[in-house]
Order: sequence, then structure tokens, then C-alpha cells
Amino acid sequence: MQQALGYAETLHVPFVFSSNGDGFLLHDRSGTYPQVEQTLTLDAFPSPEELWQRYRQSQGLLETDEELLRSPYYFEIGGKKPRYYQQLAVNQTIAAIAKGQKRCLLVMATGAGKTYTVFNVIWRLWKTRVVNRVLFLADRNALIDQTITNDFRPFGQVMTKLTRKLVDNNGKIDTSYEVYLGIYQAIIGQEGQENLYSKFPADFFDLIVIDECHRGSAADDSNWRQVLDYFTSATQLGLTATPKETQYVSNIDYFGEPIYTYSLRQGIEDGFLAPFRRIQVHLDKDLEGWTPDANEVDDQGQLIEQREYNLRDFDRTIVFDQRTQAVAQYVSDFLHQGDPMRKTIVFCEDIDHAERMRQAFVNVAANRQLVEQDRRYVMRITGDEKEGKAQLDHFINPKEDYPVITTTSKLMTTGVDAQTCHVIVLDRRIQSMTEFKQIVGRGTRLRPDFGKNFFTIIDFRNATALFNDEDWDGPPIQDDQFGVGQSPSEAEPKAVSPDLDVDDVPSERVKYQVGRQEFMVARERVSYYDKEGKLTTESLKDYNRRAINDAYQSLDRFLGKWNEADRKSAILEELQSHGVMVEALAKQVGAEYDLFDLICHVAFDQPPRTRQERANQVRKRDVFTNYGETARAVLEGLLEKYADQGVVSIENAKVLQLEPFAQLGTPVELLKQFGGKKQYRAAVSELARMLYDDESVDSGA
Repeated sequence: MQQALGYAETLHVPFVFSSNGDGFLLHDRSGTYPQVEQTLTLDAFPSPEELWQRYRQSQGLLETDEELLRSPYYFEIGGKKPRYYQQLAVNQTIAAIAKGQKRCLLVMATGAGKTYTVFNVIWRLWKTRVVNRVLFLADRNALIDQTITNDFRPFGQVMTKLTRKLVDNNGKIDTSYEVYLGIYQAIIGQEGQENLYSKFPADFFDLIVIDECHRGSAADDSNWRQVLDYFTSATQLGLTATPKETQYVSNIDYFGEPIYTYSLRQGIEDGFLAPFRRIQVHLDKDLEGWTPDANEVDDQGQLIEQREYNLRDFDRTIVFDQRTQAVAQYVSDFLHQGDPMRKTIVFCEDIDHAERMRQAFVNVAANRQLVEQDRRYVMRITGDEKEGKAQLDHFINPKEDYPVITTTSKLMTTGVDAQTCHVIVLDRRIQSMTEFKQIVGRGTRLRPDFGKNFFTIIDFRNATALFNDEDWDGPPIQDDQFGVGQSPSEAEPKAVSPDLDVDDVPSERVKYQVGRQEFMVARERVSYYDKEGKLTTESLKDYNRRAINDAYQSLDRFLGKWNEADRKSAILEELQSHGVMVEALAKQVGAEYDLFDLICHVAFDQPPRTRQERANQVRKRDVFTNYGETARAVLEGLLEKYADQGVVSIENAKVLQLEPFAQLGTPVELLKQFGGKKQYRAAVSELARMLYDDESVDSGA
């Protein structure tokens, strides 16, 4: 019962039962039974209808529309279904709206599927005609376009993007659609433009959804607020991963306490969001500071003000070209230690810094071939630059290889669904917890189908010290000082123009430029935010040992799984799903060891053997005598391929298209040498077994 009650709290289940086979124990969390726990005979188990009525009673839903409460989620054959927390968020929101609540707030970690969740809220309200017209507001064109193309696609012809194209020559707006999506800035209009929202009757929309509502829409003096105030009769639903709770702005004050909250910690623990590692990198002058000599001038001949410059000043007041190069070199080295095509976002101080960082990455020697292969390997994506912004959709598309490394300042902090972003680089000061959580959220999406099982944060500015704040992933709480001496001038700045953020506007600050000062890495520290929701600093080996033991518990269980697996790549995928960082492990223990030996050595203290040693062990046994000359040559080639790249590389039959196999014949001809594809697979499986059988593995392994 106690275990079941733990589940019930997570799932918001009001009635909990346990049974010993002779009867039931009922625990009532709804408050509708005379006592909290009671025993029931087998024939006294309550009917679904009785429990449903008690649930409605406990939630104050007896007078609400039952058709709405029972309405189904959107479903299509082969399509995705809402996860448990998405169902809870939808149900809680539907119930609140059914009871007449006019303002609602949903708080869900980035990557948890807020847009898909709210689509199901709208779908159920729309299908039951509780609402007929909906306005979805966001602050990025990219987010609107993504939403129309992906999650909102089932609305089809009744949906449109709200732009000035809907206004005819007489100034009248097209009101024939039922679902409108638009960005605040375009709806409000820029200087000299008439706003769009007042062309609709004030009671036109029944529901308004405000996506990323932390970005100022609840501030009293926000120019976005005028849209919400105009359509005040509509139900307004705010969505955010990071509610804005400061002395001057409060989402909770406007929308009320969250209807439902799903945190990053919970998402990682549930396995729906990606765990991550943090690498804190301290450059020598970042720690020591820098003071110019008396009467020293910068590269432009400007006299440098005589004082100590520290990390707060770097790239804002003073620019060190070699510092920018050191950051680009470190990140490039990190990428090339694994897959250099891992998508990476580098957050910079401003657009000038982002451009200098782009140039620094382009000039890293290890990146040269990749840049020559495709110029988009490194791109600056900022609000002022059309060429880079045009590549944003390609960066967030998992099926597009390019761009790979993007440098930005503010544009990509929020509303960018970068599902396959593996690396986030912080080279800007971040003082806002809201902004920090949004930036971290760029990497939290899991995409194991694209090899994304975790992500890495590389921090050059000590921004991740915010992880130490108890509010980092805690429940949203209104600021104690909210409303006390509020100063509109100190509230967050208004949006500048569509898709442009404050730091994406060219800076007028005077900057000194010093190219001669060298920078070196002084200290590195690695820590891990794991699926238990803990940020721990430990060695990579200890972290992986713990993750592997979580997956297999013992050496015997691992060996059993390994021997049973038809494809060893399935073991690799399983390890990655448990957060094991195999690439980094190979770098630390040795690139010459296979996956099998890495696991046995790190987790179970077995002495490792190199791939070459294992291949030689098989050759000594002269096990290929049953095959013809060409088949033996193929198996010998597979052994060489294994010694060079590991067992996963020989499991796919496409390896036969490569050298040295191409010299022996076509893949079809080579398969015939084994008697067909089935017999070839059996030979490869036997080869893999011999690489790891008792004669090739030390006793005890």
C-alpha cells in the first residue's frame, strides 16, 4: 500500500487498492469515503461509475460538462500518445476551465512537450465546442512555424498564421478561421503600423494560449499585455518552463498558481529528459584578472583605462582575441574527441562576440576540412543577421546535418526546439535564473534514435553556479517583494522587434581590443546531473561505474546480456539510455579497448584486453578452416575491422561495401560464399562469440 501511495501521488490518483487475494484494502485520497482506509470483500469492489462520481465530487466537477471531461485525446494510427504527465497536465487544465477558471498556468520543463500538451487541451475543448476560436501567441516566428507544421497539424484548414496578409484592401481582417497562431510583435505592430488584434471583436476568441509566458506577457507595462487586456473575456492559458517571479514581474500574480508542474528533475528521473554532464573550464586570466601597463594602448591605438579587468568585463568592455581562440580550440578539441558532427550552441555576450567566436571556430585547424566540406559547419545565428537566421530551421531539424556549431547571443535561448543539440557552451554571464533554465533547456530533449542520450554543458563563465541555487529546479514561488515599490522602469525591457532580443541589437559600448595577451586553461572540473536529479562531482570512471551497475547490477548479468544479444550495438544503446558516456570512457581508459572490455574493467574491475589482442587470440585458434578461400578472407578482414573499430562496426552487412572487401567481390557475391545472407550472419555471430568466449577472456570474466 505504501508503495502504491507513492505512485498515486505522482499520478494524482485518488483511489488506491491493494489485495491479498481474499479481499481489498482501499485508501481514499479523495475525501469522499467515511474513513481514509477500509477493507473490502472481493464482491464489494466499487464500480468504475461509482469511483468516477466520487472523483467528480472531490474535484468539484459534479456540475461541469461530462462530455468535455470524458472527451478523448487526439489519436492517429501510428502517431504518438500523451505521456502520463502530459495526460495529467491536460486533464487538470480541462477540469480548471470546466469549472470556469479564466486564467491558468502550466509549468513544464523544456523538452517535456508543452506544445503537444496544449494541442491536446485545445483539441478536446474545440471538438466538444466548449471553445470555437483560439489564439496561440508566441514571440518567435520559428516557434509558430514549427507548431503549425508539427503538433497543430491536425487542425488543417481551420488554422492559419495571423499576419497582415489576412487584412484586405478595406482594412478588414479574415475572420473565417478557428485557430490563429501569431507572434506578439506582428499582432501589435511596429512603429507606424496599425495593430491587428483590434480588428477582431473583443469577444472573438474563447481561448488564448500564451507560449513562453515568462518573457514579459504578464508585466503590467508590457506592450504584449495589451493583447491580453483587449481579449479579457477569453480564457487565458500561460505556458512556460520558467515562470518569471521577480520583484517587478510575476506570472503567478497574473495567471494564478500553476495548474500542473513537471520539473526537469522529474523528467530525468522518469527517463523522458536527457541527463547531462557539466564541464567547468577556468582560463588563467579569467581567474587572475588583467591590468594594463601604464599608458598602454589597445590594438586600435586607444588608451586603455588603468584598472583591473575581470571576467565581468571580458567581451563587453575589453576583447581578448586569444581568449576567444582558446574557447573555440577547447570546444573543438572536445567535439573531435568524439563525433565532430554533434550539434553545438555557443552562447556569447553579444552579437559582436558571436561573430568573433564564429571566426575563431572557422580558423581552428581541426575544423578546416569540415568547413571546406560545407561552409555551414559553423554559423552565427543572431537576430540581426538574415543568413544565419535562415539556417535556424536546418539546425533544429534532426535530419539535417548542418549547421553543426552555432554561435549566438540571445536569439536561441528560448523557443528553439533543438532536439539533437548535444553540447551547450556558456561563454556569457547569466544572472537570471529564468534565462539560465531556458538555456539549459536547449539540450534536455532525448533523441536516442539520433544517438542523443545525454548532453554536455561546457561553462567558461561560472554560469552553472546557478545549479547550486535551491530554486534551480524547485517549485515556482512568487517573490516576497513582488508589488512592493514596483518601478516600471526597472521591469524587463520590451521587445525590440520581431525575433530580435535586447543583446541582439548592435552595441554602442566602447570596447578595447587586445590581441597580444595569451590565455591558457588553468583548471577543469566535471560533474554530472544524473537521472536521480543530483548534481555530483566525481570522476568519469566512478560516474560510469554507477550508471553501468544501475543497468546490470552484476558481472554475471552483464555477461548474460552480452552473450544473448544478437547485435552488440543493442548493448551500446541500452548503456547510453542509462546515461553511460561510452565515448568519454574510451578516451579515459583507452581507445584501443572494445566496449566489452571498457564495461568489464570500469564496472567490474576486470583486466581489459585490447581489440588487437582479442583478434590475435582468435587467429591462433585457426577457426576458419571450414570456409572457402574467399569466405576466409572476408572473416580475416572482419577481424582486422574489429581490431581497428570494434565489434559494432562488423555487425552491419554494409561493411562488405568497404575496403578490403570490395576487392574480393560485390556484397551479393561475398554473401554467396557463405551460402547466403542468413549463413553470413551466423558466421559473424560465431566470430563475435569467439572474440569473447572463455578462451579469450580472463578467468572470472
